[in-house]
Amino acid sequence: MHRGGFDRERAEVTTTPNRGVRTQRMPREARRRQLLQAAHQVFVAHGFHGASMDEIADVAEVSKPVLYQHFPGKRELYIALLDEHMDEFSTLLQTAMDSTSDNKLRVSATIHAYYEYIARDSQAFRLIFESDVLNDEVISERIEAFNAKFALGIAEIIAEDTKLPPAQALLMGRAMAGMAQVSARYWVDLSEEVSMEEASKLVSRLAWRGIGRFPKES
Repeated sequence: MHRGGFDRERAEVTTTPNRGVRTQRMPREARRRQLLQAAHQVFVAHGFHGASMDEIADVAEVSKPVLYQHFPGKRELYIALLDEHMDEFSTLLQTAMDSTSDNKLRVSATIHAYYEYIARDSQAFRLIFESDVLNDEVISERIEAFNAKFALGIAEIIAEDTKLPPAQALLMGRAMAGMAQVSARYWVDLSEEVSMEEASKLVSRLAWRGIGRFPKES
């Protein structure tokens, strides 16, 4: 990618086989965005193993050579999509954690961020936490790094605020992140019966009743 300006597609305008759809020239970043959106649709519908580059190109209405100009293979495309979703989610979570110095409110804001993200795009949430390619070392390492980052962030707050040693605080951080993640995933099926705000408050209250019992560090 060229930082100084738009990098135009080098390929000639082509006709997609059996469709008669012309692949228009487009700024590189806009084209990449289009391809990732198409990949999202296909991976959500079929999972990694059931998806094909042919179908992704077809959904994006581009030729396969254009798709391969941006992504050398299906794995690289999946990783790029996963990274994009995790970056977006990371920003939301970090904003919640930095929003206040009151730890009770911080717990509530962080759990609310999980619910907000899954309410915004439950399929993106599932691609992160229910990937069908966790046996791929690169993908599993990325997801684990994402989980570890926020568990550690929560643990540092707990350790600073209580007398718990780092290892115990980290265990609690993992537990709280897991509670938010699993409950948010389960809530999707109950969203017509329990509102997002109500669900988030219930889980936040449960989390704080546990964390709040530990004495503050003087």
